[in-house]
Amino acid sequence: MKRILLIALFLLAMVGTVSAYGLYLNCSDKVQAGATLKCSVDSDFPAGTTFNLVLYQSGYTATQVKKQPVTIQADKKTQYLIVDTTGLPGGTYKAEMQYTGSDEPRLRSDSITLQLITVVDRSSEIEVTSPVTQNLNEALRIEGEVKNLGNDGVEIEVKGPDGRIFGPQWIQTKEDIKNGAGIFTQKVTVTSGGDYTVEFSDSGGYIGSKTFTVVAPTIATTAIPTTTAAVAKTAKTTATTKPTPWPTTEQSPLSPLAAIAGLAVAGMLAVLMARRAR
Repeated sequence: MKRILLIALFLLAMVGTVSAYGLYLNCSDKVQAGATLKCSVDSDFPAGTTFNLVLYQSGYTATQVKKQPVTIQADKKTQYLIVDTTGLPGGTYKAEMQYTGSDEPRLRSDSITLQLITVVDRSSEIEVTSPVTQNLNEALRIEGEVKNLGNDGVEIEVKGPDGRIFGPQWIQTKEDIKNGAGIFTQKVTVTSGGDYTVEFSDSGGYIGSKTFTVVAPTIATTAIPTTTAAVAKTAKTTATTKPTPWPTTEQSPLSPLAAIAGLAVAGMLAVLMARRAR
């Protein structure tokens, strides 16, 4: 009887072992704020099983800040995930694998589904002294200092509207004898306006980023006056036809002989009439 019971327990243990799956999360335990958090996931769950990698900010209450799905593939190969930490304040965070199905899966006891991560914010170590808004014909001047860097040099990478245009490349720093900071200066030629992000790193890793805005000059457009063809206004002159005047009869002046003859006739008539009157 005992032998049968032992066999039954052994079979149950084997069934339990077969039905349990392994899930293993591995992330960097420390990352600079603004850099990418790298994680890997290994599992022998059936292909198509989906989990969420959730990043929480630890505090009095856990606040979810990132979530990224992970689906197990048929080849069961390691999957690599990259989580952007841009904008996250420094502090302690928790990365956790969460099953998306309705029933919680049975995991093997050696499974790792949770990890604490420290986000280190070094952005305050960078001080930019060149203008963050620059004209295109003067851009891009990257000048400033990194706290306590001295002469160790700094690595910069510049990304613009069309992608990376410079670096990553190490540039020289000169120690400020007053505070030990590393002073840097670099001119990167740009050909168009827009926002340009400069990322800084040193031997200790990622420091942070600064954004510069390049303003392209406005091309002044000269208004070309519109030439209006002058329409010559021709005064319309109406020809007025004056009526031809009726011919006037002009009396020709009497010649002197005719006048004398008339007077003579009149005198003779007067003499005749005087005689008859007698």
